[in-house]
Amino acid sequence: MELRQLTYFVAVAEELHFERAARRLSMTQPPLSQSIKQLEEELGVELFERSHRRIRLTRAGEAFLEESRRVLQAANHAVERARRVDRGEWGRLTVGFVGSATYDLLPRVIRIFRQEYPDVTVETLELSTPMQIEALRHKRIDLGVLRPPVDDPAVETETVYSTASVLAMPKAQDMKISGPLHWKDLRDMPFVLLSPKTWEWYYYQILAYAREAGFEPNILQEAMEFQTVIGLVAAGMGVAVVPKSAQNLHTEDVVYKTLIGGHPQADMAVGWRHGDQSSALTAFVEVARRIGQDLFACQQPIDAETFG
Repeated sequence: MELRQLTYFVAVAEELHFERAARRLSMTQPPLSQSIKQLEEELGVELFERSHRRIRLTRAGEAFLEESRRVLQAANHAVERARRVDRGEWGRLTVGFVGSATYDLLPRVIRIFRQEYPDVTVETLELSTPMQIEALRHKRIDLGVLRPPVDDPAVETETVYSTASVLAMPKAQDMKISGPLHWKDLRDMPFVLLSPKTWEWYYYQILAYAREAGFEPNILQEAMEFQTVIGLVAAGMGVAVVPKSAQNLHTEDVVYKTLIGGHPQADMAVGWRHGDQSSALTAFVEVARRIGQDLFACQQPIDAETFG
């Protein structure tokens, strides 16, 4: 039995007329009649009572019509679902993310993605970049929002957003200092740094800028997340170099200043398993790319004044 035969049967059952059913199906009557006859022989029952003037469904035909409609509806649903999955409009994505992605990029991406792809379920899991790489390799997540660079042939990445870095310092300390600061001005200040276990590249960039200015930074404390770093700055433990996107944290106790002499760019990337081209993943990356471009376009240039 084929779906085509069920389609023919339903058309005849609804029209109760072979010629009209044939026109509806855009075919001629003889092959339609032959197909119905073959279906009846296959089932071993008569589906129609035939006369010269009219046809009507038998009791077996009535029962078969009800089930045939269900089968065709299920088949159509399966086809549509497969097409929607192929277009990235249906499915499930597990997304890993670094905590700092929630400052600006990730909330916007998830909101827009859910609006555009309401039938794709998004599950999120907060993980450091190294943990996301491991999770991708072991297929515990489908995609990561992480900090580049990533040196792993099993993972592909694309940077979708970049922001400047600024100096976070306790407000009480800022009262004794006016204007922006040069790296050499930080020589005698204690530092709170994001741990290299979280973002190795950023950690060593800060060390490089300090050493270029002629000093080895006094690292008083390291933390696993930027939010914790800024919390320690708010507690007066030291200064920190952080992405500009983090400057809305602890604004009552922390002041953000321009650093003269350069600063590391804080890039955000999306990463996925090499070769994975699933439609839902591709759609999520496209939304992240769009939002990243919008955020970058809205950035204010860094001037020589204090960020409040």
